[in-house]
Parts: sequence; C-alpha cells; structure tokens
Amino acid sequence: MFIKILMLVVFFGIMIGVGFYSRKHATDVDGFVLGGRSVGPWLTAFAYGTSYFSAVIFVGYAGQFGWKYGIASTWVGLGNAFIGSLLAWAVLGRRTRIMTQQLNSATMPEFLGKRYNSNALKIGASAIIFIFLIPYTASLYNGLSRLFGMAFNIDYTVCIIMMAVLTGVYVIAGGYMATAINDFIQGIIMLVGIVAVIAAVLKVNGGFMAAYQGLTEVPYEGMKGQFASFFGPDPLNLLGVVILTSLGTWGLPQMVQKFYAIKSEKAIAKGTIISTFFALVVAGGCYFLGGFGRLFYERIDPTLSGTPVGGFDAVVPAMLEGLSPLLLGVIVILVLSASMSTLSSLVLASSSTLTLDFLKGNIIKDMDEKKQVLTMRLLIVVFILISVVIAIIQYSTTVNFIAQLMGISWGALAGAFLAPFMYGLYMKKATSAYAWVSMIFGAGIMVANMFFKSAFPAILQSPINCGAFAMLAGLVIVPLVSLVTPKPDKDLVDFVFAGYDKKVVVSARDSLGDSEKA
Repeated sequence: MFIKILMLVVFFGIMIGVGFYSRKHATDVDGFVLGGRSVGPWLTAFAYGTSYFSAVIFVGYAGQFGWKYGIASTWVGLGNAFIGSLLAWAVLGRRTRIMTQQLNSATMPEFLGKRYNSNALKIGASAIIFIFLIPYTASLYNGLSRLFGMAFNIDYTVCIIMMAVLTGVYVIAGGYMATAINDFIQGIIMLVGIVAVIAAVLKVNGGFMAAYQGLTEVPYEGMKGQFASFFGPDPLNLLGVVILTSLGTWGLPQMVQKFYAIKSEKAIAKGTIISTFFALVVAGGCYFLGGFGRLFYERIDPTLSGTPVGGFDAVVPAMLEGLSPLLLGVIVILVLSASMSTLSSLVLASSSTLTLDFLKGNIIKDMDEKKQVLTMRLLIVVFILISVVIAIIQYSTTVNFIAQLMGISWGALAGAFLAPFMYGLYMKKATSAYAWVSMIFGAGIMVANMFFKSAFPAILQSPINCGAFAMLAGLVIVPLVSLVTPKPDKDLVDFVFAGYDKKVVVSARDSLGDSEKA
C-alpha cells in the first residue's frame, strides 16, 4: 500500500509541477489554447494519442469488445492506429495547420464559421460541442471505481473528485502546453503499463500459445474456436466498432485541434510515425488484452445470457485480480494517466469553444485577451464540476438518459463534424448549407437513435453502428448538397485556400527544385 500511495503522490506532484512550469506559455489566447502554435512532434503526437485513448478504452471498450469478439477485437486497435492515427495525420495534419493559421482560428466552431463565412454556423457548432462533449467528459470516470476499489479500497466519489481537481489545477495553470507536456509523461506511462499488463496476464495463462489455445476451447452458440478466429463471431458489428472508433477521430474537436498547434513540416512527418506507433501499442495492446477476457470465467461468473454479471466494465478488473501490488500500482497510474490526459483535452476544448465561439462577440461584446483567458480558466472549473456531478449521479442512480447520452456522444460529434471539417480543407465548392445539413443529420440521427431506437433497422439500433453510419453518410451527403446549392463566394474561397499557395524556401534535402539542368 505504501508503494502504491507513493507512486500516486509522485505522479500527482509531477502533473501539478508541469502545470505551474507552463504558466509562461499561457498568458494569451493563442498560448493558452494552442501553445503558441509551436509544439514539437513528440508532444503533439503523444497529446493526440493520450486524448484518443482513455480509461473508457482500457476498462470499458477492451472488456466489452474483447468479450464479444475475442482475439478479433485486436482489429479495433489496428484500425485506431492506421485509420485513426496514420491516415488522420496524413490527410488532415498539414492542411489543418495551414488553413487554421490562414483563418486565425483556434477551435472547431471558429474554423467552420470562418471557412463557410457563417457566424450562425459557428454558434450552432459550439452548441453541439457543449451538449455532447460534457457527457463524454463524464464518461471518462467510468472504470476508475473498480480499479481504485481493488487497489486502494477508496470510495468512487473520492476518486472522481481527486482526479478532477488535480487535472483542473494543471490545465488552468498552464493551458495547452501543460496538457501537452503532461500528456507526454502520461503517454510514456501508458506505453510501459500496457506492455507490462499484457505480459502479466498472458503469464497467468501459461504464455501466449497456451492462452490462445485456451481461447479456442471457449464455446459460442454450440461451436468452439469462434473467439480465436480471424474475424471473430460477429464480423459485421466488429466492422462498425472499427469505423466508429477509428474514423471518428477525424471529426472530434479535441482531436483535430492538436493539428492546429504543430510547429513545422518536419514535426508533422515525425508526429505521424510517433502517433501511429503509440496507437499500435496502446490501442492494439488494450483490445488484444481484452480478447482473452473469456479465459477468466471463474472470476467473472457470466449470466445465463452470456454477459458478465458485473457488466462489461468488470471484465478487465477481473483479469487483473491477483497481480502483484507493484503491478497493480502501475495499472492504477496507467488508468489515471489515460483518464486525466483525455479529461484535460476535453475541458480545454469545451472552455475555449464556449469562450471564443459563443460568448466573445455574441454575449460579451468587449472581450480582450486577458478576459478571454480568464473566462476560459473559469469555464474549465465549471465544466469539470458539471462532469463530476454527472458522473456521480450516473454511478449512484439508474438514470438511463445519462448513460445513453454518454454512449452517443462520440457518434454525434464525429457524425456532425467529420464531413464539414475534412471537405472544408479540400473542397472549394463546399458551402455553408452542406455544413448545416451534415451537422444536423449527424447529431440528429444519434439523438433519434437514443429516443426511437426500435424504429431503426436492426443493424442501426446499436449506437456504435448508428454512429459509424452517421459519419459515412455525411461523407456522401455533403457533396450531393453542394451540387444543388449556390456556389460559395469566389473571393472567400480564394482567401481561404490562399495559405496553400504561399511560397516557402526549403533546403535541397526537401526538394530538388524545378530546374531541369544537368
């Protein structure tokens, strides 16, 4: 117990120390929200990865999808690495950095408002983010209760408050730079922790080959080997999970905002590789680990329907029971790191969006730099308090509405913003009308799924599949709407895309130049 407490104290001390160290970078809006657009590849890549993967992934999704699909759930982690990280950086990274600087935008709504020349669009986007990002923030506390209870016998409410306060301190003090530096530290912990956990769990089952052999003996609907097969027992629904959790990052405000702050071209190239490697280890490792969950039947005691008695969140904690105190301490720090890094990213995105896109110029007409930074700091406190209250209410009651809202948040946000954001970077004919259609359709279909699930086709009754459908449908709807709406103003389009045409001087190692002389 002393070792575990000491690890926590050191961890929290470093996080707070980094927050106060980074105060010098958080004196104006650009510094507080984007770190002055001078963040290097390692910090940016780790900030992207740690915002991507939270305790929801390690405890909730790994347990749920590992239980449902067996070893095939590893495909989700591979999708996260190659679609959610590698392709996201390749397709969105440099264009996002160039266009957001050209438009002087620091948030997703501000980008959409300036890109499509619509203040109403900016306000609408900020409203969607406020409605769906808060319950998503509250969901980050899920999974901590079981692990902290197992390791420390600490009440869940105390865990939530402690985590929220400490995260709030370093984000309020140092803004984006503090978040990025702490994300790097937390990312290292996550990389080491997940490798150690996988090795320990496989060792309990006699090593990889013995564990895999054991998985082939687990029956499913009268057959054996389904949970050790290449695509698992339900490939179609597995594909929905891969699409939602991988392509979804392309439209999440807190994820793409990382590209706004990249320092240079070389930082993008390095960041792409680092981010992909991080996702391979962390996401691939989490889902790979969860795939062996059915080997722990005696600890989980499933119901007659085949689901775990304590819910899917009970799977991973059950797998970790009996590990050494030191390794349990590492696991708790791992889960805390995953949760705090994502929480810091979400509250920073929420506060900056509400301040810059909703209050500034609309509610508060005269808002200088100092007032904007102060307002964002105050709103971080408000958002953390709201998320804590929602998480405690959800834990201590059976308010299904909150649980459902948490479940649809990812799909609603990604479904609303993926198409307008990506096409906005590439498509000159894109109009504000299509951005509105995509936002309303993406958020609307997820809300409809929550209240009128039975009216949907069977395949879309799952919020996961519905979210994947919302994103893919948006990519098709947007070009169709643009074909039947008036073309955007030419001067606006020329200005928006002018950033891509700026001349820069590069060294010979980066370009051979245009000369054809021998």
